[in-house]
Amino acid sequence: MLKSYKYRLYPNCEQQKLLSKYFGCIRFIYNQGLATKIKSYEETGKSPSCYELTNCMLKELKDAEETSWLKEVYSQCLQSSLRNLDSAFSKFFKEHKGFPKFKSKHRSVQGCQFPQNVKVDFDNKRVIFPKIGGIKTVFSRRFKGKVKTTTISKTSTDKYYVSILVDNDKELLNKVKVEENSTIGIDLGIKDFCIVSNGDKISNPKYLKNNLDRIKVLQRRLSRKVKGSQNRKKAVKRLSVLHEYVRNLRNDFLHKLSTKLVRENQTICLEDLNVEGMIKNHNLAQSISDVSWSKFVEYLKYKAEWYGKNIVQIGRFEPSSKMCSVCGSIKKDLTLSDREWVCEVCQTKHDRDINASVNIKKFGLSLYLGSGRPGEPMEMSH
Repeated sequence: MLKSYKYRLYPNCEQQKLLSKYFGCIRFIYNQGLATKIKSYEETGKSPSCYELTNCMLKELKDAEETSWLKEVYSQCLQSSLRNLDSAFSKFFKEHKGFPKFKSKHRSVQGCQFPQNVKVDFDNKRVIFPKIGGIKTVFSRRFKGKVKTTTISKTSTDKYYVSILVDNDKELLNKVKVEENSTIGIDLGIKDFCIVSNGDKISNPKYLKNNLDRIKVLQRRLSRKVKGSQNRKKAVKRLSVLHEYVRNLRNDFLHKLSTKLVRENQTICLEDLNVEGMIKNHNLAQSISDVSWSKFVEYLKYKAEWYGKNIVQIGRFEPSSKMCSVCGSIKKDLTLSDREWVCEVCQTKHDRDINASVNIKKFGLSLYLGSGRPGEPMEMSH
């Protein structure tokens, strides 16, 4: 089983200069490869493969006198950059993802990958990289296993991190049996972050909204600075520090909540929301971005794989909130402002959000139990 561990790095001044050179060389190779692919596709209708870029373009650039400084960087980092470019092109054509963009040195996050030959020294608190040496590291936890890909990243607040992908030689746990008593439905919202079918409501912390006034102040100060000046750089860093603070608060909340839900339940039913389409509503775009539904679902999925739990996603057009969870009748005239309503058929009084989570649980169970394989483990459904 592959697991990733992230630690804080503290490189010295010489190592910081060397890492800046690594980031610049990798960015240069990526942009050169992207330009070569675009030009070749426009002329011939085909783009060169990663193998051709590595053995032709990269070799020519290293041999050229004006770009001989590429030899100072670990060669596998440059090759890894071209593999990432080739992967981005494949996703664009096969999965219809966004077209690859040219990288800028002013990006908020910069990084480089080391596919192999990285050693971790827990006793001396160092991570040893080829051609760079040992960098001081704060290890919050230890791991056992074989080190695979290692990535160094630098944030906009000038902090360095290392992400280490480890193969711990453990197999994924077998999926547990799906049972109604150990299944919950979750309805994601804005006023409350999520509503569980057992009646629990998790309030929305609204980290961005709580810090929005301070962000506006720093943004106004930044807009008054002269472009290219040192004061502008300082203002950018102050704003970046606040955004990083908000992002860390949000990630901490999402990790703790997703871990709690996965550990306490065997099966979790969710609604497949079209977040990208919902953000187009400018009245709710900021609030929807603040709650980070997509990231929360992503955390639930990979943690469910670790613990052998089940994740079920029902269709986004199922009438979860307008349908009575007792008799199944649909209230067509229900508006978004109606938070409580009474069923006209069975006279049951419903809390709109709890009723939606109960219906999500029922739809999720019907998708699985209706297949004629009740009680068997299941994979994540889309």
